[in-house]
Amino acid sequence: MHELGIVYEVIKVVDSFVKENNITRVEKIVLEIGQLSQAIPRFIEECYPAAVDQTPYEDTKLEIVTLPANGKCKVCGEIYNIIEHRKVCPNCNAEDFNLISGEEFNIKEVVAC
Repeated sequence: MHELGIVYEVIKVVDSFVKENNITRVEKIVLEIGQLSQAIPRFIEECYPAAVDQTPYEDTKLEIVTLPANGKCKVCGEIYNIIEHRKVCPNCNAEDFNLISGEEFNIKEVVAC
């Protein structure tokens, strides 16, 4: 399960940010994970408690925002979720699109108090 390694890397990045900015406590970490990302949000959530156990982030909440896998139809310009519509444009039924979102994995926010 590579999600545990991903969570460790997130904590490493957050810890670096915390030290650089002299932050004393982090209340919440917000991640953005695209529907086509290699990370599975449910597994990230399951790994999180083990990754932060006995660290300064033990009481820090994790929030995950799922970003849609949106594509833009090359025929009519419609923007649609390619997963929900099985890669078929709901407007013109074309199967040709440019992916515009869905592969992201970002630390969106670190809420400090």
